[in-house]
Amino acid sequence: MSRWEFIGRTEDLDRLLSAVTGGGGRGLFLSGTAGIGKSRLLREGVAALPTDRYAIWVVAASATTATIPFGGLVQVLPTEQPRGLSPAGVLRWAVGALRQQAAGRPIVLAVDDAHLLDPPSAALVHLIARMDNATVLGTLRNGEQVPLPIRALWTDDLVDHAELAPLGLADTTGLLTAILGGPVESCSADRLWRLSEGNPLLLRELVFAALGSGELRETYGIWRWTGRLELAPSLTDLIGVRIGQLTPGVRTVVELAAFGEPLGLELLNRAADPAAVETAEERGLITVVRDDRRLDVRLAHPLYGEVMRRGCPVSRTRRLRAQLADLIEAAGKRRRDDLLRVAVWRLDSGTAQDPALLLGAAVQAFARYDVPLATRLARAAVEADGGYAAAELLATILMFADRPEEALDVLDAVAGQLDADDRYSRWLTVRGMVSYWGLRQESTVEEMAVRAAELTDIADQTRVRAFEAIMRLHRLDLAAAQRLSCAVLDRPAAGVASRELARCTIAHLQAAQGRLALSAAAIAAVEAEADQWRGDMPYLQLALELARGTRLMLAGELAGIDAIVVDEFADLAGAGDFRLGTGYLGILQAYAARLRGRSAEALKTSLSACAVLTSSGVYAGLAHAERAQAAALRGDAVGAAEAMADADRTHSPGMAVLYPWLEQARGAVLAVTGDLAGAVKHLAELADRLREDGFAGHEVLALHDLVRLDQAALPVGPLCSDGQRRTVAQRLTELTEQVDGVLPPLLARHARAVASGSPDDLLAVADGFADRELNVFAAEAAALALHRLRRQRAATAGAAHDRLGDLLGRCDQLRTPALRLGQPALTHREWQIARLAADGVASRRIAEQLFLSPRTVENHLQRVYGKLGIAGRPELRAALRCIPGHEDGVAH
Repeated sequence: MSRWEFIGRTEDLDRLLSAVTGGGGRGLFLSGTAGIGKSRLLREGVAALPTDRYAIWVVAASATTATIPFGGLVQVLPTEQPRGLSPAGVLRWAVGALRQQAAGRPIVLAVDDAHLLDPPSAALVHLIARMDNATVLGTLRNGEQVPLPIRALWTDDLVDHAELAPLGLADTTGLLTAILGGPVESCSADRLWRLSEGNPLLLRELVFAALGSGELRETYGIWRWTGRLELAPSLTDLIGVRIGQLTPGVRTVVELAAFGEPLGLELLNRAADPAAVETAEERGLITVVRDDRRLDVRLAHPLYGEVMRRGCPVSRTRRLRAQLADLIEAAGKRRRDDLLRVAVWRLDSGTAQDPALLLGAAVQAFARYDVPLATRLARAAVEADGGYAAAELLATILMFADRPEEALDVLDAVAGQLDADDRYSRWLTVRGMVSYWGLRQESTVEEMAVRAAELTDIADQTRVRAFEAIMRLHRLDLAAAQRLSCAVLDRPAAGVASRELARCTIAHLQAAQGRLALSAAAIAAVEAEADQWRGDMPYLQLALELARGTRLMLAGELAGIDAIVVDEFADLAGAGDFRLGTGYLGILQAYAARLRGRSAEALKTSLSACAVLTSSGVYAGLAHAERAQAAALRGDAVGAAEAMADADRTHSPGMAVLYPWLEQARGAVLAVTGDLAGAVKHLAELADRLREDGFAGHEVLALHDLVRLDQAALPVGPLCSDGQRRTVAQRLTELTEQVDGVLPPLLARHARAVASGSPDDLLAVADGFADRELNVFAAEAAALALHRLRRQRAATAGAAHDRLGDLLGRCDQLRTPALRLGQPALTHREWQIARLAADGVASRRIAEQLFLSPRTVENHLQRVYGKLGIAGRPELRAALRCIPGHEDGVAH
């Protein structure tokens, strides 16, 4: 890891090279902050220039040569200069010496840190920039005094001057991936990008520190940062240099901002000297930003806060935090976050005496899905004698922090305080969650049913029944789940959270049954009441997302999945380490990427979900199943089998409602490992089971997997009244009457087209899939159509080649059985010759290159044309594009 790869900066590099090769003769100077990557960009640009065409000199100015005449250019000038020359004569001599060394080639002079050039060197650079057949490139650090001859380069319009922007998130993620040797979890990459603000030098120091402390770890091939920041001495020194020396007044301003940002400008001026506030802003230590009608103060860089907080003595830290709390309380807690901020400051300053304040703040933190902060505040509330309410909240949060044993201990400690039905019902539901999902005790459901019957208050009883209903859904007691949920909704006395939890159960069940319109309406109703239930039951969001995600996946609404994986909940869950939420949304994102044919993205995202859910028994099996699907899509039989084994190992029996997704993945794994007969048998049995469970929405997808394996005519299901069994195509047609949406008719049409073998129908189906971005299904339908056309030697095969090539171009690595089904088998030699011929190489040249006779080459080409179903060379390139993996240069 001593040298980082050069990632991104494509436009900047092109601009730098264009300054030399573009013909305009203009140079380019790049400005930027320290560590932004100016020097590296300059080196990469110069290294890309051919030395036989250009006379290239690279110099690096430094503080040690800044006082020596021509010290900045000592690396390129002759060691001895003529004596007795005037300053102007020396400059003319230097120019002549460089021209002589160039030997007629265009001169390229690259100057790193040009702001450190001594005056004669700066003057010489200016002269060279004025020369014909010469280009000057350079870098400058922001905030430094630039020599006048260098500044005159762009003010005299001799060179262009540009600001080098920080790396964006995509380039930062690519850089992290290259350096760590594997993909980085998206939330971790996002945090590191924000903390470094796209500065490669700061990013490097952050990564080194996180690796050294063990906070950056690899799990399932994905690098994940815990979020705990370790500041290595080198990083502390680097930030310290940026901050510089501080007067006591300015230090107070920066420290208050470090502990309190965002802090209202008015409040900061009360706590510190306004003149010091102005000085801090002028020095670029703080920034003032407008937030609605208020001016807020923030530190100019996120790492300033880390350095200032760690360097602040404990006694002053406590005093400053108490001072901030006093300021907000005196002004009145006007903003939504003020209660939370005051509680944290009180806790950190040792002045937290009000358990109600701590409890209210913990509720607010949990409602924002900030699990670590909510845990800390709730624990403090318990320790401050916050009573049963604090203990219940702490246990709930610990459950979602994957610490069920600890949660159970907290609940058992307050079991003697259950002196009212409302407390008992709440205690019972939290304990039920911990036991069922945390400790995987399925008997919890029956225990809750018995205890719920003992409650006399309707609101308390419906709360327990709502939890019992969703647990029964998850373990496939479907009729009971439906009955209990409806009973909760039928009780006007039921609380809002209880009612909406029951509605989520029904919405999930309706989606699985294929009643997608009703499911969508139920989900919308739950969302409409979010302000009413989020404070009481923020984790209800998980039930909502599971219902919504199930509906969207079954409907094939990829745009809907895109929307929910970037909404507010996704941001809050990622920032707050709410792993169940982040993990499930990652699964949805991987699913959408897979159906679009973006197999690399699907694999990376599913691996990230597996890493996030390592300690969870709720969605871990589903994450590994999606990982198996992504590996199967790429033709990775070993990876798919390993992922399926992990899915079976981590899947919780209490999450049996997810079995359709796991078993679909098992079918894909069987197929990719070569057991097509086993895959067909498994999927047919899965379709039968789904039919018996009433999961028509899932049954459609299982049957379509059979269609993709060319089994549209396979008999499935029980005997009908005519004594026959329906084929897959017939059953899919029947299901269009039961399952809502536009996808089931399209899948049924695909099945009928496969059964009939009509190329035109298959291509029409491919267009329908492509319109919905279901590119994998589209490519498979088009591939089968092309196979039929090849066999018929149809004249329309050329257009089908183009269509399939376009669809495969939207995807990356695809190796599905459906794409291989009609794929022509070219030998290695045929493949070599076909690729060269497609690139326009004449047969005689191919023969020379491969040490064959021209006749042998022509014979091979004729066999290739026959296998591909084309007439000759003009159609060859399009035909090869239709073979997955053609870009690898090997037959598949």
